[in-house]
Amino acid sequence: MIAEPADSGSLLSPGSGGPTILRILLGTQLRRLRTAKDITREAAGHAIRGSHAKISRLELGRVSFKERDVADLLTLYGVTDPDERAPLLALARQANSPGWWHKYTDLLPGWFEVYVGLEEAACTIRSYEIQFVPGLLQTRDYARSVILLANSAAPGDELDRRIDLRMRRQQRLTGPDAPVLWVVMDEAVLRRPLGGREIMRAQVEHLLHAIELPNVTLQIVPFDRGGHAAAGGPFTLLRFRERELPDVVYMEQLDSALYLDKLEETERYMEVMDSLCVQADCAADSKRFLSRLRNELSD
Repeated sequence: MIAEPADSGSLLSPGSGGPTILRILLGTQLRRLRTAKDITREAAGHAIRGSHAKISRLELGRVSFKERDVADLLTLYGVTDPDERAPLLALARQANSPGWWHKYTDLLPGWFEVYVGLEEAACTIRSYEIQFVPGLLQTRDYARSVILLANSAAPGDELDRRIDLRMRRQQRLTGPDAPVLWVVMDEAVLRRPLGGREIMRAQVEHLLHAIELPNVTLQIVPFDRGGHAAAGGPFTLLRFRERELPDVVYMEQLDSALYLDKLEETERYMEVMDSLCVQADCAADSKRFLSRLRNELSD
């Protein structure tokens, strides 16, 4: 689960991060106000007719906010000046606005819906993959092959919507305020003919086009490099423009996901990612590898 962000003492800045980030930012500020007054979660929960667990969920940004609850908490914390209350109450309203992915919530498990919101808000996405091309770089046909592995019994319209969701996520890469995407991929990802030869050839072609974007970098770890630092499996590092927010490490599991944001944890994964970038082929050599592979798949 996402741990509590560290206090920075700075003021909230809603930015353009979407509802997930706005909830985390507002929750962080409410936590600062509560602890500054030395008020327990139990006492805060009582003030809004809830429990200490509800306060914990609010402060971590895991649930939506009722404007009435925020108003009552601000009163409890001594924030009575209308000019000080107004931005926080406005933020509560903004944080409750559904993201574009809301129409797909019937398909999204809660643990992945959190990731979609974080991905939408991230300014830098660094990912290491060992089995599949990252979702942000998949073609529609390749995505269908991946999604079918876990949803083979899904009706056609549901499958199409799952693919549409993945394609919609990719729009950020070429839109305004596009994030930096830096992927390190094991050679095994590209040697596994998922969906068949033609689909893989088209996927490799797509990667060659994607790396021409100024915000996309791809490095490949070839087989001849042997063992490497990320022996534990794939992971993604997310960084945000809002300085109140810590980096987040995301690791997907079969039916759940792990989110890490404690500094000592994220720094360790950053070290591993940096080490992988050194061990992998540089971007230019990786591009040449993709070109050779495309030619092999075309024969």
